[in-house]
Amino acid sequence: MKLILATNNQNKLREIRKMLADTDVSVISQREAGYDFEVEENGTTFAENAEIKARAIFDAAQQKGETCMVLADDSGLAVDALNGQPGVYSHRWAGENATDADRIAKLLHELENVPDAQRGAHFACVMCLIDETGEAHLFEGRAEGVILHGARGENGFGYDPVFGYGERSFAELSADEKNAVSHRHHALMQVLEYFRK
Repeated sequence: MKLILATNNQNKLREIRKMLADTDVSVISQREAGYDFEVEENGTTFAENAEIKARAIFDAAQQKGETCMVLADDSGLAVDALNGQPGVYSHRWAGENATDADRIAKLLHELENVPDAQRGAHFACVMCLIDETGEAHLFEGRAEGVILHGARGENGFGYDPVFGYGERSFAELSADEKNAVSHRHHALMQVLEYFRK
């Protein structure tokens, strides 16, 4: 089964391919499928943004006369002490051209005087699967944790180095360990369950 992943983010592509490696689902990126354009994410929720991305690639495929399924995800970090920020703006929160280091620096600055007991946070992921008929299906996953006082670990991407999960940061987990507990994993397991039905 061919599935177009509506993203040009190589980290997401790698994670999702690895998680689906033992299935009969063949994941290709939108660029590999011939849709090399960026979709403007102007939704106000993860669900809206995921569907906007999936729908754009699905519609482009329809115009070419292709039948396919498209999967998109929108994900981000919600911090309790910041009333759920950065949320859907996680990637752009520190500015349009900010690096992961810039985003982490802004987050740590915002939480500078926040005590440990109030540093709760979660990663959220909403996946939108558009099936061959054009119907959209939404799946949500979460990973609960805390924001650490400094970056730890070399793995992962985004806010992973400051997201504490158990005794380690997400960036201190191996790819396999993170993939087994991440917000993306929880959402993707629901997608797989849908495929099995």
